[in-house]
Parts: sequence; structure tokens; C-alpha cells
Amino acid sequence: MPTSPIWASRSKTRGLVLDLIRARTISRVELAAATGLTGATISEVVRELMGDGLVVEAGRGAPTGGKPRTLVQLNPLARYSVGVQLERNTCVIVVVDLAGRPVARTSFQGVASMPPEQALPLVAAQVDALLATAAVDRDKVLGVGLVSYGPQDRRAGVLLTPQPTDQWLRHPVAGRLAESLGLPVLLDNDAAAAAIGEYWMGAVDPRSTYGCIYMATGIGGGVVVAGEVYRGSSSNSVEIGHISIDVHGDQCSCGNVGCLENYAGPTALVRQAMATPGLAQRLALDPASADFLTEFARIAAAANAGDPAARSLVEQSARYIGCAAVTMASLFDVDTIVLAGPSFAVAGSIYQTVIQQEVDRRTFTKRAHPVRVVPSVNGSDAAAIGGAVLVLQSELTLAHSRPEDGTRPVPAATGEAP
Repeated sequence: MPTSPIWASRSKTRGLVLDLIRARTISRVELAAATGLTGATISEVVRELMGDGLVVEAGRGAPTGGKPRTLVQLNPLARYSVGVQLERNTCVIVVVDLAGRPVARTSFQGVASMPPEQALPLVAAQVDALLATAAVDRDKVLGVGLVSYGPQDRRAGVLLTPQPTDQWLRHPVAGRLAESLGLPVLLDNDAAAAAIGEYWMGAVDPRSTYGCIYMATGIGGGVVVAGEVYRGSSSNSVEIGHISIDVHGDQCSCGNVGCLENYAGPTALVRQAMATPGLAQRLALDPASADFLTEFARIAAAANAGDPAARSLVEQSARYIGCAAVTMASLFDVDTIVLAGPSFAVAGSIYQTVIQQEVDRRTFTKRAHPVRVVPSVNGSDAAAIGGAVLVLQSELTLAHSRPEDGTRPVPAATGEAP
């Protein structure tokens, strides 16, 4: 049924108010001042949010010369969501409360060797087990944010890439997982999810424009503008892992040539380490292993420990990624670039230092404003937590606002969050 403009406006107002309450304990008077809405409208919206259990009163504020104001705050235990990072070498599942705080986590070997018909039931079983272990009421679970690499068709809930095998191409991953779990599943890009997680956790200025470089097995990117992910025309934006850093380079499986990921990503560094005399033997790298994250972690740890050959490889990777960071800053005029993902977890300080140097030296806007390079507050779980946050964000939109008949709908089992 089409949404009326009046109801859409009500939903937007509800979302705005709830987002302000989520950010801090606040009074109705302060909400009215922050939104420009009337006191009567604020009271009505807050009463509705309290009726849904999303908001509770939190005592009174400090006296200001008159009657102390009643404060309201988010009720974190009112709802939960699940984030699933589906990766080739590792999978991470988190359960978060309505404030975005993790309450449970698990991880297991990735799906590189599994067809989707085998991998998705395994993921579903892990989600079920985690919810049971955390004693989370499933009636309070809004849904699952399934985040993975791209390209994707988010509306259809399918991956548009034959990775890790041809069987994954156009397989309805979101729909199949939703059927197994009996919960709504929203598919999204891992880097975009990691980026929005920073906003939700209060790590960046909510008014800022910032970028995120996400590195797991591959390299991705995301940009957030005033709390909203920049999507582009098909939600496959900011794929910095596939920008050319060598126009004469080898052809990538994406169709481009000289892609950043093939020079600076973990797989590339493992390959380079194997070709460095003595390094593979010294670090006990396994040439037959397909677990590139584990092999890369050994190189990164050696770089941290001062191994000159390993550090040279990591610093070279960081300079390449610094080039991509400069491109991101020039295209989107960001004021912060967040480094997120498991591959930044071990040698993050090296990457942060080198990338910051490249950004300081080469960014077009350096005379207008600085660009900070910072680590993610969510660490190696940034994508999974961000996936759960994307589901929480749907609580602020029409999908989880209460229709005229008082019922509370849920998102479709597949596809894009409203």
C-alpha cells in the first residue's frame, strides 16, 4: 500500500526525535528546541515512543529557575538486532541492543570452501545459537544485517560476484537466510556498514562528512554524510579497492586494470611475501593456505616486531592505500578517514601513520581543513556491528513506525532497508 505524505512526515518526525534521544538523555523542551517542532508535537511523539517501550523517563534535569524538566532516554533493552559479516576467510556474528552496544559475539571459519546451500544454514545455526546463549527474546529482534563484499543488488538481496565460487553469483543470500531464521534480513556492503557504525557509536561528529576504508580479505570504502551512507545509483559506491593505481597493471577480475586491492590487499601481501627471499620460511607462511587473513596477520605481526622485509611490505601497502585515501578525500571532501576491519587490527598503527602522512602531504583541501586518519572504535568487528546498526536504523524509519491500525510491521525478508 502506498505511503501517504502525512504518514511519511510523521515517520520522519518520529525518527528524528528518537535519534536525538538515542544520542543523549534529553528533555522535551530541548527536543523541541533541537527540532523546531512544537511542544505539543514533541509530547505526542515521546508518548508514542514510550508506549512502544523504546524510550523511558530518566528523572529530572538540573533546576534552571523553574520547574525541573523531566528527562527521557533510550531503553536499550527494548529491541535487538544481529549483524553478520559474511567473508571468505572469516565470519563474525554480533548481537547488539537498541543503543548499538554488543551483547554477544561469535566467529567461525569463513565460507570460501562452501557452496551457499551449505554456508547459509551454517550461518543461521550460528545466529540461533548466539541468540539462545545471550538469552535474547526473539520477539525483540528487529532483524539481521548481512554484510559482505560487492558488487551487490541490495533490493534483490543477491551478490553480483562469483566469489568465492561461481555458485554465489546471484544466489538469493538474504532471502535464504531469512527463510532459515524466520527474521528479516537486509543485505549491505561491509565497508558501508563499518562506516555507519562509527556514526551510531558516537565516534564522529554527527554533522561531519567522513570516509571509511575497510580491509578484510579485500579492500572497500564507504562515505557517510550527516549520518547517511552515500549510496550512488545502485548502492555500490566508493569501491576504492578497485580504483586503478597502475593504468598499465594487470587486469582485475572486476574488469578494471591495476586495482588497488591487487597491490595493497592482504592477498597481495601474502603473495609478495612468498616471493621475498627467506621471508616465507622465516614467518612459516603456508603456500597452500587459502586463509589469507591468518597469513597476512603473521606478516603484520612481524612488521610490528621490526622484521625489515615484513615492515617494508606493510609500509608499501600503506602508501598505496594512502593514495586511495587521498582520492577519497579529494572526491568527497571528507574531514576524517576511519580505518576499519580485521586486517587493520594487527598493523593498524603502521597503516595509520603512513596513510596520515600521505593525506597530509597530498590532499587537495589541506589548506582548507585537516583530514584525520583514525582507527575504528569497533575494531575488527566493525562490519558486523555496522550491519546490526543498519537494522537498528530501520527503527527510525517507516518500516518500524506504527501504522494507523496500531500494528508494528517488520521489513521485507530481503532487500533494502527503507
